Amino acid sequence: MNVITNFLRTKNSSCVLVPFITAGYPNINVCIQALKTLDKKGADLIELGIPYSDALADGPVIQRASQIALEQGIYIEQVLEILKRVVPDLNSPIIIFTYYNPILVRGVYKFIREISEAGAKGLIIPDLPLEEVDYIIKLCDLYNIELILFIAPTSSESRIQLILSKSPGCIYLVSSFGVTGLRDNINLKVKYLADDIKSKTSKFVILGFGINNPKQVSEIVHWNIDGIVVGSAMINRMDSKLSENVLYSLGKFCQELKFSINIESRK
Repeated sequence: MNVITNFLRTKNSSCVLVPFITAGYPNINVCIQALKTLDKKGADLIELGIPYSDALADGPVIQRASQIALEQGIYIEQVLEILKRVVPDLNSPIIIFTYYNPILVRGVYKFIREISEAGAKGLIIPDLPLEEVDYIIKLCDLYNIELILFIAPTSSESRIQLILSKSPGCIYLVSSFGVTGLRDNINLKVKYLADDIKSKTSKFVILGFGINNPKQVSEIVHWNIDGIVVGSAMINRMDSKLSENVLYSLGKFCQELKFSINIESRK
């Protein structure tokens, strides 16, 4: 059962907001309150990243958040505890974002079973080899977890076709070249790539990497996509050096993004 796809189907073609934060940043208690804040302030889905020291797809903001979390001893075990504490209070399904090596170290079957039991509904593994996809999907199906596959602007036509054929129902489209992080502009080539993907499949597409303000969201919501992921900009709002009240700042920003989506969706 593809929980994330089924959830997107209930939105009746409206674009969803998907905030991303790093588990345990800036500490466990604030992270838990941040998840609850996002849930109340407009998040439809929430990505929760497991801290990792070799996060090749992540830019400096998320890498720094991961490092701070790791220094506090936030590993998979602690992330599972965060999920168990907060999921019962959330309406927004949680998608776990992690790299493949930590999963292999813990044991693939054990990891998927544990995140399911803790309440997660989706899984994103940006460096998952295509050769491993079928096996991971089979395990995810056992535990009602939806695996979300990546397509990048650099993906070949043959790779895109293969990913579309294997995807359970939802695709993560990378909006820019390189790693995550704040960008002033979104590559318009990705808009045409989204159109091309949508012409080949009825599966849902969420867009992420580099989206960081309501103006960008107002433009992207008119693209042929189903969801917008905002990560680095969310984490910046949780930096106490930039805001005295991180939860207020985070909630306000989430509301602004959701308001932009709602307004533009009516046009």
